[in-house]
Amino acid sequence: MTAPRVLIINNGSLSIGPLRRKFERLGLETDVVPVADAPVGLLGRHQALVLSGTKVPAHEGDYRHVVDLVLGSAVPTLGVCGGMHILALAHGAKLARGRQRVGTYPVDLDTGAGFLAGVKRNLSLFQRHTLYVDRAPDGFSVIGRAEDCPVEVILSDDGRILGTQAHLEFREDGFALIRAFSRLLPVSVA
Repeated sequence: MTAPRVLIINNGSLSIGPLRRKFERLGLETDVVPVADAPVGLLGRHQALVLSGTKVPAHEGDYRHVVDLVLGSAVPTLGVCGGMHILALAHGAKLARGRQRVGTYPVDLDTGAGFLAGVKRNLSLFQRHTLYVDRAPDGFSVIGRAEDCPVEVILSDDGRILGTQAHLEFREDGFALIRAFSRLLPVSVA
């Protein structure tokens, strides 16, 4: 049996290496492609998608082909920071400027979704941003909140798409969310 394969779309993140290593730490195979080279379809090769943070903010860049890839596939998808912004904008939310946050901040997580079993309700997650999603996007619920960020973690109503404002590639609590996300893959790794 081969390990599930995750396609990581690099939207210009400075921390692709740490993000990739978190998935590989779980025994998953990974491929990383620059956003400009994102495929049109997965062709059964990948069992999950990850959208990294962005160099060009989601509201300023053209990420339609990435959104089409997510919506055209049926695989679990994780959007990290700018990756969550891309998904939120595609589903009717807007971005708003807020207080700059750099460092570790507390996040309250609703752990009712089955794949979140065992994840702490109160997490310390690494933040590095000034843009925030203004509300739950259409077809999503907010499942994580922070004092300065009421839309910290989102989950699609079908449970397939998870988005986090935080950078999960840093800190053990971030890794706990990556591990939980991996439970959505066809072959559980945790």
